[in-house]
Amino acid sequence: MMQRRYQWLSEKDRRRCAAVEAAKLGHGGLQYISQVLDCGPKTIQQGRVELEQRDDPDAGRVRSGSRYGDKKRGGCKPRIEVGPHVEENPD
Repeated sequence: MMQRRYQWLSEKDRRRCAAVEAAKLGHGGLQYISQVLDCGPKTIQQGRVELEQRDDPDAGRVRSGSRYGDKKRGGCKPRIEVGPHVEENPD
């Protein structure tokens, strides 16, 4: 159940959730949670650092992906949006 919940979170929240779970377990928790959630120990350490900061520099920012539905995503614009001057094929 923990693994499934972890997969639903954003990248930032995954780091922080893993850090909280590792802290709950105390000694050896970082390695155990790293194995259970299949994430690197450095990811958990980064989450711990983020939790210790007073302000969240990334507040409001979430990486978009296929699980976020129809939110606009980065990358190149479709050719139709970039070049409206392209004429339709009369055939």
